[in-house]
Amino acid sequence: MINGTPQVVTIAGSDSGGGAGIQADLKTFQARKAFGMSIIVALTAQNTYGVQDSMAIPSGFIEEQFDSLAADFAIGAAKTGMLADAERVETVVKKLKQADFGPLVVDPVMVAKGGHHLLQSDAVKTINQELLPLAAIVTPNLPEAEVIIGQRIVTDQEMIEAAKTLQAFGTQNVVVKGGHSQNKDAADFVLLASGESFWMSAPRVETANTHGTGDTFSACIAAELAKGTELREAIIIGKKFIQAAISQPIFVGHGHGPTNHWAQMTDTIVIKKRS
Repeated sequence: MINGTPQVVTIAGSDSGGGAGIQADLKTFQARKAFGMSIIVALTAQNTYGVQDSMAIPSGFIEEQFDSLAADFAIGAAKTGMLADAERVETVVKKLKQADFGPLVVDPVMVAKGGHHLLQSDAVKTINQELLPLAAIVTPNLPEAEVIIGQRIVTDQEMIEAAKTLQAFGTQNVVVKGGHSQNKDAADFVLLASGESFWMSAPRVETANTHGTGDTFSACIAAELAKGTELREAIIIGKKFIQAAISQPIFVGHGHGPTNHWAQMTDTIVIKKRS
């Protein structure tokens, strides 16, 4: 059967160290049994110590990658990661409007673990106004959500209000990830287009091997959507997958190591309705 296999595309930057970006996305797609492909927006010279350099891909070549995939594949879902700058964001938005790549997961990647900025500040407005309205779901961590909405987020109530603000930008569904919070557990707040909301929490894991967590979480959701999984369930599977990838470590490099995309999922998360 032609194009009978679930297919998903990542639109992001390349991580030469293999732990995040395009590489993490493709590993996650494979683990979730979806055929992955990529549109590379930027290149990085990167390892577990951090990002040493980065370079944006010419917009014309990004467009050619879109056109090549659209001409051949039946892509069931897409996700974005590192988009570099306003020009690249505008190019991706333009091509997403032309292509039929299914539901879009936006992971608003801004800063690498080592502190290197992966998104220029002038691109935030473009993301808010042009990219977020195209997204089926956006998955920021707390620092990313703070930049997008322009407010500090500390308390659980502030996470809830941030999700509402993000939804007002046009994104149908929102996950505000709480990994950077000071709470005992790593708790994420989910707000769905239906109005349903809930918390997903899991025990924190003491480890330095957290490189690429956001990429992996969002890629898992995208893979599930490409397979036809209902969004709420795809989000929960994403949380289970990243919790397993963090809690079953591998040891690569000398700095912030990657998560384990071979990890076997276990049911260690708690779902609680908003109280």
